[in-house]
Amino acid sequence: MDDSLYFSESHLAVREMVRAFAQEHVAPVAARHDADSTFPWENVKRMGELGLLGIPWSEELGGAGFDTIAFMIAIEELARVDASHSITISAHTTLGTSPIVYFGTPEQQQRYVPMLASGQVLGGFGLTEESAGSDAGGTRTTAVRKNGHYVLNGSKRFITHAGVGEVFVVTAVTDPSKGSKGISSFILTKDSCDLETVKALGIGHSEELPKMAGFRSGKKEDKLGWRASDTRELLFDNVEVPAENLLGTEGLGFINFMKTLDAGRIGIAALSIGIAQGALDEALKYASVRKQFGQAIATFQGVQFQLSDIATELEAGRHLVYHAAWLSQNGKPFGKEAAMAKLFCSELAMRATIKAIQIHGGYGYTKEYPVERFMRDAKIGEIGEGTSEIQRIVIARHLLRELAG
Repeated sequence: MDDSLYFSESHLAVREMVRAFAQEHVAPVAARHDADSTFPWENVKRMGELGLLGIPWSEELGGAGFDTIAFMIAIEELARVDASHSITISAHTTLGTSPIVYFGTPEQQQRYVPMLASGQVLGGFGLTEESAGSDAGGTRTTAVRKNGHYVLNGSKRFITHAGVGEVFVVTAVTDPSKGSKGISSFILTKDSCDLETVKALGIGHSEELPKMAGFRSGKKEDKLGWRASDTRELLFDNVEVPAENLLGTEGLGFINFMKTLDAGRIGIAALSIGIAQGALDEALKYASVRKQFGQAIATFQGVQFQLSDIATELEAGRHLVYHAAWLSQNGKPFGKEAAMAKLFCSELAMRATIKAIQIHGGYGYTKEYPVERFMRDAKIGEIGEGTSEIQRIVIARHLLRELAG
């Protein structure tokens, strides 16, 4: 892709900075964190110091003052080496922080965004439930208003940063009679589950945040991929949430989280492109040195065809990602384009990683090479932030609306 089409000199500088960080600090530890399913707090601290946890937010809110395209570049470059590190900045920024930036009051923004943008604490987004996955409007968690506060009861499932995070935007039903129009959003706070570690590192915890009684994380998920990313339940047991922690207007929670998911889909698309590029990097390197029948396997047509397919689809996917990002940051409608990018790139990541393993042969099936980790990490891209099936529904609805005029 022609860099000048979407990227300025500052974008290219961000890319080089993140690429160097990923090679120096992420690549050496990615396999260990994956094997042990441990959260990479040391690198999270470094990412906070580099400004990677607040890339698109204004300097007035404690961010780096860049834009959506710079954010997508960082997500892609980290995923090229390790998807778990990548989803950490993606989920924290898009899901944990952006709802407060876009829908919060000035007081809420000033209170929470600077500490999130700096990485002082990590954030998350509580939407998915046991019976509300693709049916996001099927939320069962309730919020009942009593004496100047709301009382929340229920749970959320498969929440990124549920354990390690301290600031969360969560959805709950405030008016059961109104269906999806009776869902609202709230800002909740708790302690990180890794208090000893984060206090020693000086990141990931704030003594200023109130700890809401009854709000806690549940069991940690033992996942196929993204194993260095923290995924758990969030549990609400008569949690008293001050009325001023209502995010936006009561009843607009569903509309607002759908907007949040639209933006998040571009991030998953960028992450998927990074995984696919990382798989191609490894496949090219391996095919150039692995010899069979007296010559490098890169000279065999069957291998060349697979490499060519991955590279061609990567070009297409990258255009989809950065076109959607450009639309988003320029205030233009981007819901259809985000769904297209997420659908194509997540499925591309699976195709690319499988081909990369095939090129590696038996070695690709071992942990000696990172391509098996790339394949495991790629799969969730077809599920999270709306499954591939949901993306096709979203795209079709846009097409039919356009047809109707």
